[in-house]
Amino acid sequence: MTRPSSPRVSRRQFLASGSLAVAGLAGCAMPGYGTYDRDQESFDPEILPYDETYPLRDDATMFRGGLRRLGYYPEETVPDAVSVNWSLPVNYVGHTAAKSTPLPTPDGETIVIPADTGRLHAVDPEGRHRWTRMTGASRSLGFHGTPTIIGDVAYLGGYDGDMYAFDPDTGDEIWHTSRGRLDGAIAIGSSPAYWEGVVYVVTEYSNPDAGTMWALDAGTGEPLWKDDRLWGMPHPSTAIDPATQRMITGSNDGVVYCWEFPSLEFEWEFQTGREVKGTIPTYDGGAFVGSWDGYVYRLDLEDGTEEWSFEIGQVVMSNPGIDPEAGVVYVGGDDWTVYALDTDTGEELWSTYVHGNVIGSLTVTADAVLVGSYDGNLYCLEKDTGSVRWTVENRGHVTSEPVPRDGRIYYAERASIANYWDDELETVFEAPGHAYCLVPEE
Repeated sequence: MTRPSSPRVSRRQFLASGSLAVAGLAGCAMPGYGTYDRDQESFDPEILPYDETYPLRDDATMFRGGLRRLGYYPEETVPDAVSVNWSLPVNYVGHTAAKSTPLPTPDGETIVIPADTGRLHAVDPEGRHRWTRMTGASRSLGFHGTPTIIGDVAYLGGYDGDMYAFDPDTGDEIWHTSRGRLDGAIAIGSSPAYWEGVVYVVTEYSNPDAGTMWALDAGTGEPLWKDDRLWGMPHPSTAIDPATQRMITGSNDGVVYCWEFPSLEFEWEFQTGREVKGTIPTYDGGAFVGSWDGYVYRLDLEDGTEEWSFEIGQVVMSNPGIDPEAGVVYVGGDDWTVYALDTDTGEELWSTYVHGNVIGSLTVTADAVLVGSYDGNLYCLEKDTGSVRWTVENRGHVTSEPVPRDGRIYYAERASIANYWDDELETVFEAPGHAYCLVPEE
């Protein structure tokens, strides 16, 4: 099921006669921009084993735990019972994209919480307020991506199309790259990746619906490189797999796009039947893709060939989680079910009904799988069997990544808005979506 290999018109070529046109071929360094070194820190898979490439480094935290986006936290276990230690109202917008994840700083002393109002909040692990900052993203749908925090700098894109770098300890802005410098991007819904002083992020465009992969200087926000071959408005976050020298993302055109890394030469693309909205984890030479066509795919990272597919039969929008020690991928869909699949074969190991759509992230710990559902609950499932250990009832749909850290679990939900999908009834705002912290029940 490989996409036809015939050349396609890029967004730049499509707009060649318009004001957003930039001369040159897709995937180039740009005149007037910084210089991207294609040979920077080239990788040798033989000397970069798993524990050196995931997690990225001790002074980093990011969406899904690392560059490979596995959602895997092997040092964390989940209590047998939990209670809500604190909650903070942060989300008020009815937009159906998954919500940002509350993210601990590398030292665990500050929890950064982006909101769909365009505000950035920070609290300590006990929920005590540190700071709040309003940003330009308040003019749009706020934030839906999750920061990448490297040392004392946090990087985050907003639905205003701008990229932000800020101090997670104070909220002070370090740099700000406007949408105008990103070819007029209308939104950034993905979470950035970082490697050796460069931030990689995907931006969205309209008229036509399209996307661009960018490399930005982490110190200044200066654009260094871009590839605008993406069609559809891409939401998935960039995944980087150093061992196979691949960078990958998906888009609303149903295509998975892959570049060689770090040279950024384009390698291959794979066409699914519908939108690819979930972030794609990489493991053992494979990319694990959920599509709105109702399938989960394993693709060969080397050339993009399909190695297996598993039919769910309903939209798959969630971000799969992977246990690399056990070789199991966990994924959920609009059939209200979570599946555990063998990463080598796609064989179903177990499935668990969770009473609502699963569109957020599945988190894998040493002993459990954490997953939010449209039924308003956060579920803790036994990793080996799928049986429900506990649930926590919330106000709205739980769609962020649950992040375990130092015995606590952080996550966020959407606002509770009645009749949001019914044009015949009045839409009623019932309650804001909260960020939560769970602790072991005493």
